[in-house]
Amino acid sequence: MSLDIAATVAQMTLEEKAALCTGASSWTTTPIDRLGVPALLVTDGPHGIRRVPDTGSLGATALPATCFPTASAMAATWNVDLIHAVGQALAEEANSMGIGVVLGPGVNMKRSPRCGRNFEYYAEDPYLAGEMAVALINGVQSKGVGTSLKHYAANNQETRRFTINAVVDERTLHEIYLPAFEAAVKRARPWTVMCSYNKINGTYGSEHRQLLTEILKQDWGFEGFVVSDWGAVRDRVKALAGGLDLEMPGPKPSRVQAVIDAVHNGELDEAALDEAVRRILRIVDKAAATPKGAEFDVDAHHALARRVAAEAIVLLKNDGVLPLQQPQRIAVIGRSAKEPHFQGGGSSHINPTRVDSPFDELQKLAGDAQLTYSEGYPAGLETDQALIDAAVQAAKAADVALLYIALPGSIESEGYDRDNLDLTEQQVALIKAVCAAQPHSVVILNSGSAVVMNEWIDGAAAVLQAWMMGQAGGGAIAGVLFGAVNPSGKLTETFPLRLVDTPSHLSFPGGHGEVRYGEDIFIGYRYYDAREVPVLFPFGHGLSYTQFAYSNLRASATTFKDADGLTVSVDVTNTGAVAGQEIVQIYVHDHAAELVRPPKELKGFAKVALQPGETKTVQIALDFRAFAYYHPGYHRWITEDGDFDILAGASASDIRDKITVTLQSTLELPSLLNRESTLGDWMADPTGRTIIEPVRQEIVGGMMRRMGGGEGDEESGAIGMDVLGFLRETPLLSILHFQEGALPQSPEEIVDGLLAQVQGG
Repeated sequence: MSLDIAATVAQMTLEEKAALCTGASSWTTTPIDRLGVPALLVTDGPHGIRRVPDTGSLGATALPATCFPTASAMAATWNVDLIHAVGQALAEEANSMGIGVVLGPGVNMKRSPRCGRNFEYYAEDPYLAGEMAVALINGVQSKGVGTSLKHYAANNQETRRFTINAVVDERTLHEIYLPAFEAAVKRARPWTVMCSYNKINGTYGSEHRQLLTEILKQDWGFEGFVVSDWGAVRDRVKALAGGLDLEMPGPKPSRVQAVIDAVHNGELDEAALDEAVRRILRIVDKAAATPKGAEFDVDAHHALARRVAAEAIVLLKNDGVLPLQQPQRIAVIGRSAKEPHFQGGGSSHINPTRVDSPFDELQKLAGDAQLTYSEGYPAGLETDQALIDAAVQAAKAADVALLYIALPGSIESEGYDRDNLDLTEQQVALIKAVCAAQPHSVVILNSGSAVVMNEWIDGAAAVLQAWMMGQAGGGAIAGVLFGAVNPSGKLTETFPLRLVDTPSHLSFPGGHGEVRYGEDIFIGYRYYDAREVPVLFPFGHGLSYTQFAYSNLRASATTFKDADGLTVSVDVTNTGAVAGQEIVQIYVHDHAAELVRPPKELKGFAKVALQPGETKTVQIALDFRAFAYYHPGYHRWITEDGDFDILAGASASDIRDKITVTLQSTLELPSLLNRESTLGDWMADPTGRTIIEPVRQEIVGGMMRRMGGGEGDEESGAIGMDVLGFLRETPLLSILHFQEGALPQSPEEIVDGLLAQVQGG
C-alpha cells in the first residue's frame, strides 16, 4: 500500500524525522514500523550489483552478479540503446536481491588520465557523459529500481578526495563539470543524487547549498533525495540546511541527536528537516512498490556483457594483421590471457557469476591452430628477464603473437591516482622484445583509462584497447581478433603522447589541500585542439575492418533561431567488404564570440550499422545548448548572432564534411555596462553604443588632443602609440578623468547618467 507522504510526515516525531535522515546500517535507511515505513536497501553497482549479505558490512564478499564492462568501456560503445539494456539488466539483478537503489552511474569528467577512478567515469566530454548516464538511468528505472547519480560535483581525482578543495570558476563549472549531471537529472530523473567528498570553492559538497538546493533542486527540478557519499558528511546540521537529505552509512546516534538539538535550539528550521523527510519517503515508497525476488537470467546477462565488451573494444592501430587469417601457430603472451583483468578495485568490485578466460575463448575460435602460452610478466611491478626471453622464443616460433597486457590493480584503482601513464617496466620491455622478434604482434590492452605507448607502438602490428572488459570480455576479444566481430568502439578520451602534454598536468592533483582547475574549459580534446598539441590517438578515434564514406552533409535551415534549433543530416556509406558500425560525430564551431570558446565541441552523435555498399542517412537534432555557452556575467547560458560551422567527423581529428549556418539569437539580455566598462565595452553593447554615440566624438577628440594626436590618426606622433586602440581598452570613467577640468559635471556623474539611460532603455 502506498504511503500518504503528507500524513506520514505529520505523524512523525522529531526523533523519527532525524533518524530517517541517517542510515540505519551500511546499506539501509531507518524504518519506522509504527507508520508502515519500510527500510530502503541500497548497494554499489555502476557496472554490476555489489550486494553484501550483511547490511552492516562495507567490504564483505558480495552475492554473485554479472560484472559488466566498466563505465569507460560502456561509453566507448557510443551505443545508448545498448547501455539502456545494461541498465535494465542491472535492475533485474537488483530486484532479485531486494535492492531499491543502485549507487551509480558516475558522470564526473576525466579531467586527467591519472585519476585512479577513471574506469568508473564515461568521458572527457560532458555531452557524451550525459548521454550515457541518461541511457543507463532510464534503463534501470524502467524496471522500478532507482539510481544514484554521482559524485556531485567536481570529484575528478582520488588524491585527498575527502578534503581537497576544487577551485573551479563559474563558467568552467557550468560548461564542463555540471552538464552531464544536468542532462541526467532533467531527462532521466534519477531517484537520488550522491554528493561528492571534496570541497567545491571552499565548501564541502555535502554542505553546498548552491549546488544541492539552488542548482540541483530549484533550477533543475530534482525531486528525489540527495544522499552523501559514504562518510562525506562533516557537519550534519550544515548539510541538512544545505540540501543533503540522507547521510550514509549508519547508524550514527550522535548525528541524529545533533539534528534534534539543532531544531530545539533554533539552529535548524524544522521545515528543512521536513523537506528532507518528504524526499526520502517518496523514494522509499517508490522502491517498496516494486516486487522483489524474481530470479534473473544469468546466461542472458552474460551474453549481454559480452556484447557490450565487444562493442567497447577500440581498434587503435592495424597494419593489416587483423582480423587473423587462419594462423597455424599462435603465441599467446601475457598473464592476463589466463588471469583476466576485467574490473577495477574499490566499491564497484563485483563477485562475477562466471569469468571467461581469454585463452580458452581464443582456443574455441582458433580451429586447428596451435596455441602456446607464455606468462610474460609477473603480477606485480617486479621485472623478470627470463619471462621475456621465454615469450620471445615462443613468438619467433609462431605465425602471430598476441600480447595480453593489463595494468596491475596496484596502479589503477579507486582510492589513489596513477603516478604516470606508463605500463610497467616489465610490460614495456616485453612488448618491445616480442614485437622485434615477431612483426605480426598484436597488443591487447586492459586499462580503465589512457596509457602512453611511444616506446613500443611503432613495432606493434595492431593494438586493441579492451578496457576493464567485464566477466565476458575474454570472448569479446577473441571475436574481434578472428573477425567474428567487426570492432566499432571509439575513444571517449584522448590518448596523449606524453603525460606532460595533458591539460591539467601543471595543476593535478594540487597541493596544500587545494587543486585549481587552471585549464578552465579546456579539458581533453578542447585543449589539444586549441593548443594544436599532437596526440597519440584523438577523442572519438577507432578503426574498423571496413571503411566508411561521408557525403551530403546538410542542415534543415541555413539561417535559424536559437530557440528552434536545427536538424543535421549526413549520408554514410560502407565502402568496404564487410558489415560494420560507424559512429558519426557532430561537432560545432563558433566563428566569433565575446568569450573564448574551444575550436569545436561535440554536440551530437549516432551509431549506424551498415552492410557492404549500404548507405544510410543519419539525422541529429541540435538544440539551443548546442550553440550556447555559459556567460558568468549573466550567470546563464547565452547565444549570440553569428555563423557556426557544423562538422561531421569520424573522430575529433578526422572531420569528413563541414557546412556553415547562421544563428539568430532570440535572447534579450540586460546590459553588463558599469563604471569600469571600457570605451570598447560601450561600443560593443547595442544600447550603450546608441547612447554614447552622440558624445563619443567629443570625448575621444578631447582625449586625442591631450595626447598629441588627432582623431583618426593611426598613431600619435607625440607618444608613439595607437591612441584609438589605447582608448578602446580604457574605462570611460578614466578617459573622462583626464578631461575633468573641461567637463560640465564630474566624470562619475556623467558615467552614472549614461548608465541610467542604459538601464532605462
